[in-house]
Order: sequence, then structure tokens, then C-alpha cells
Amino acid sequence: MNNIFIILAFFSWNLAAKPLYNKLQFETSPYLLQHKSNPVSWYPWGEEALLKAKREKKPIFLSIGYSTCHWCHVMEEESFTNKKIAKLLNEHFIAIKVDREEMPHLDKRYQEVYANYKHRTGGWPLNIFLTPQLEAFYISTYIPLHKESYSLGMQELLKKLLVMYKNKNKLQESISAIYSKKNQRKRAVLELSLTTFSEELKEEVDEIYGGFGNSKKFPQASKLNLMYTLGLLQNDKELLTYTYEMLDAMALHGLYDQVEGGFFRYAVDASWETPHFEKMLYTQAELLPLYAKAYTLTKKELYLNVVEESVAMLEKYYQKGGVYFSASDADSLGEEGAYFTFTKEEAAAASMPFEANFKEQMHISFEQNRSENFATIRAKLQKIRQRKNYPFIDKKINTAWNAMMVEGLYEIASLNKKYGVLAEQRLSALQKLSYKEGLLYHQTLLGREATQKGLLEDYSAFIGALLSAYEYDADEQKLTFALYLFHKAKEQFYRDGVWYLSNDGIDVAADVNDKYYISALSKMLQNLLKLAALKSDRRYHNMARSMVENLQGVLGEKSVDAPALVTAYIIAKRGYILIKSNRKNLSQLKKRLGELTYPYILTKEEQRDVYIACTLQQCFCVEKSLEKLLERVEVFSQEL
Repeated sequence: MNNIFIILAFFSWNLAAKPLYNKLQFETSPYLLQHKSNPVSWYPWGEEALLKAKREKKPIFLSIGYSTCHWCHVMEEESFTNKKIAKLLNEHFIAIKVDREEMPHLDKRYQEVYANYKHRTGGWPLNIFLTPQLEAFYISTYIPLHKESYSLGMQELLKKLLVMYKNKNKLQESISAIYSKKNQRKRAVLELSLTTFSEELKEEVDEIYGGFGNSKKFPQASKLNLMYTLGLLQNDKELLTYTYEMLDAMALHGLYDQVEGGFFRYAVDASWETPHFEKMLYTQAELLPLYAKAYTLTKKELYLNVVEESVAMLEKYYQKGGVYFSASDADSLGEEGAYFTFTKEEAAAASMPFEANFKEQMHISFEQNRSENFATIRAKLQKIRQRKNYPFIDKKINTAWNAMMVEGLYEIASLNKKYGVLAEQRLSALQKLSYKEGLLYHQTLLGREATQKGLLEDYSAFIGALLSAYEYDADEQKLTFALYLFHKAKEQFYRDGVWYLSNDGIDVAADVNDKYYISALSKMLQNLLKLAALKSDRRYHNMARSMVENLQGVLGEKSVDAPALVTAYIIAKRGYILIKSNRKNLSQLKKRLGELTYPYILTKEEQRDVYIACTLQQCFCVEKSLEKLLERVEVFSQEL
């Protein structure tokens, strides 16, 4: 009998000497069990933890998440496996871990507290610091390990909150602020910025003929894209009207080739009637996705026609060996516009009334376009053109411009799968031609080896194409390749905080002016923000955000000269929404994405039966229903 008492005494002493700190090992929730080995002395929500907080007069750290929450896992890896963080939590807090799927009612309570205080939807992980009486005195979603622009680092925050907790006045002030019905969280800086950008654009709009400025008219796709985006973000009917008017003006007047499709480089007059007859690959690459977006929202047949006709034109005249030539001349046989305009006799042969509007010849424009019998007339005009010499085509294969076109094809694939197939073929051919021995090359001719090393714009555009390709088919190799090219670009063109246009000894710093087409630097910043979202990696986001902030002076001077940088600025501030699910679900989603007004939405294929929507800070939506997902995303995006 004495031996039994000795054995029992030994086990009692041993248990006392080695208490069970992490109580999650006894739970059944998959999420709580994921944290059972953390050095944090976690408790599940319940009487034991709550009474312990009251008895020891310690604040409660309540962390709510779920098993498939990405940022919950990130926070665990960064903070909850960190022994220094665990020591602070164990000594000074009662740490409680909650599975929101197990206790949705408790999650809802604190999500409402968050929404009341922050004036926006919360998400997961949701982290709340409570008094033993369960009054919140600090609330946040994801908390980084180290200090970021939006939050203190975890260790620093814990120390600061301990000081607050011990100061009764400051503690009560914080509690009152969180629960106050009158609490208003304003976003004056961002809203002012958006308003400023919008007003500057409106000042440049030609209200008579559409477009920007009052003399010769360039498409200025980056600026037009920004105007459209701001119109959607702010529900600004005036901006949206200006956008559609400009799209109409370009498509219905002389800037557009009404006979064979495709846009000329610019119009020499304010009314878009008389073009400079040069066609550039990059012009098509930047404009076609805009028309596709506009068609998705308006279902205006004109916009769909523009896309279909322009791609057909490129395939007929500019494509060879799977890649595209750079441009075509304005002249034919030494005469400007000869190929594209028609004599009085040619017009009569096509059963068209003749109206001289270009050097005693006729360039087809608004009056004749899209009439009921224009398809028949167009066919006759196309036969007439076939008897002429096509203008000189610059057959250089420019890597940046091809990559821009590839990205454009992926973006219009939502209209027809054939464009996605085409994009895949063109990307493969471009890669074979312009990428070798780990580097991109700038340009070459078919049948020749490329010798000129790639420029910043080649890397920026190629990465953009790869990211759109990944969005299209979820091929991880493309995402990996995009990351590789970014690091190669950074290695070659980024020195002492400055991006340079080349790495050939001619040190020209990259600027953000979208003069002819999108700035290589602004495009790289946009790529970096997209990479951050797709890889769920804040390092890339922070790098891009830091660069954008360093360039804010440019925006303060005249933002309309750097519209792509403004776009990067808005993305850095508001962020992408990443929707993850299985291939079948995402296929259904992509058919409906055009219905959402928020322009910065990405998708990522994962083996999930549900839809999960996340930002870089939090996952805010888990839905089985596509309809409910769209509703949740639309509401959440309005609060960003």
C-alpha cells in the first residue's frame, strides 16, 4: 500500500512540475489542433480560461480563425511559434483560440465590434484584446511579426497594450472609442486623392468630341483605363459617361479602320476623323482589353465588333511564326493613306456615296459605319483593298509589344475561349524567340538570333503576360517564371533605389510618364502588387508600396501624366481581392466577374469545394454559393 502512495505522489509531483500549458491538444476542431504544438499556452473558449483571466486580473488575447485561412497560418508561423512572443503572451495574457466555424456566434459578436469600430468588414484572423470583463480595448485582423505601415509588430504591440491595460484612463478611452456609436473612421486622404485624380481627368476631357485635349488625339489607353476604373470605384456616372463616349468616338470615327479593323496611332484633328495612318502593335494591345471590359458591362455590340475585327486584322497582316510584327507605315507607294482611303470610283463600285475627307479621297468614318448594309459594303471595300499594296510592315519582333499583346489576348479571353488558345500559342512562340540562357532579349527578326539584351520594358511586359497567363490556366510554372523574371529584372535594372531602363551602361532612370504606352516602371509596380496577391507574400507588396510612396511627389504634381502609377497607387492602398476555389468553380466565377464593379480581383486555383475571398490582410468570405460570394465581394469591396 505504501508503494502505491509513493507512486501516486511521484506522478502528482511530476504533473505539478510539468503542467499542461497548451490545452488545445484536447480539442476536436481541426483548426484548434493545428495550434496544439504552439509554445503559446492556448486555451479554448470556455469557463476555465475566462475565470483564470478574472482570478489573475490578466487581459485576454482572443484569436479567431479557421483551418483553411491563409493569414491565420501566416500569423501562426510568424508569431505563435515564436518563443519570445509566446513568452509575452504566456506571462501577461490569457490566450484563447477560437474556430469561427465551430463558434460562429462568438465570431459574429466580435466581427460586429470590429465593423462598428473600423467602419468596414472584418475577416480572419480576427484578433481581439479583452479585459477580464470581456470589453475589447484593441481589435485587428492579421498582425505582422514586424512593424508595417498598417500595424505595429506583434512584440511591440503586446508591450504597448500591456502599458495601456495598466493605465485605467487610457484603457477606458480605448474601450469607449471601440464601442462608441458615434465612431467615424474617415479615409479622407485616399478619398481626397481619388477625387483629385478624377477632377484632373475631367479637366482634360474634350466634352465636344470626346477624348483628352483639344487638338490632335491619341488614345492614351492608360489614362482612359484609369478614368474607367475611377468611375467604377466611385460610382461616378460622369467619368463612366466620358469613358463610353471616348470608346464610341474612337471606334466610330477615323481613328478606327472601319474596313479591316484595328486602330491607327492617333488622329491629327480633335474630332477623331483624320488619322495618322500608322498602325502600332502596342495600340491594339492596350485598347482591346478596354473594349472587352466595356462590352462585359454594357453588352454594346460595337465594342465586341472592335475586338473581333482587330484581332482578325492582326492575325492576317502582323502575325508570322506565332509572333507579331511591330507596326505598319502610314504610306503606301510613297503616298500617305493610299491603302486605307478610296477614290470616287472605288466608292461607287462599293455602292457608297462619296465624300472627300482626305486629300480628295474618302476615309471611311462615322456616317457610313455600322449601318444595316455596311457588312455588304465592307466586303466590297475589302476586295478593292486587296488590289492595292499593303503599307510597309516593320517586321521586328519586339518583346515588350508582343508581350503586351499576349496579355491583351488573355484579358479578352473572357469573351471567347479562342483568344485564350491564341494567347497560349503566342506566349509560347515569344518565349522561344526572346528568352535564352536565363535572360530576355529585346527584339529580333524571324530567322535570326536575338542579340540585344532585354530592357526594363521587356521584363515588365513579359511578366504582365505571364501573370495574365497564370490567371487564365492556373499553370504554376508561369507564376514561377514571372517571379524569376522579376528577380532578374531587379538584379539588372534596380540600383540604389532607382529603376533604370537598361543595363547596357546608358544609365537612364525609368520614369512614370505613359507617353506612348504604359510606363515600364509603373507596369513593374503593378506586376509586383499582383505577384504579392497571387503568392500571398507581403514582401512584394511592401516593396511595391514603398516605391509607390517614394513616387507620390509625381502624383502631387500632375497625376494625369502618370495614370498607370495612379493605378498602382490605388491598388497599393486598396489591394487586390483574391478568390480561391477549384477549377470548376473558378470557371463559373470568371463568367460572372464582369458583373463586379471592383476592378482589382484575381483568382487562384486550389482544391477547394468552396469559394474563399481574401486580401493580403485577411480572408473575409467563405461561401459555397457563387451568388452569395458575388454579393459578399461586392459589399466588401465598397468598404476598401
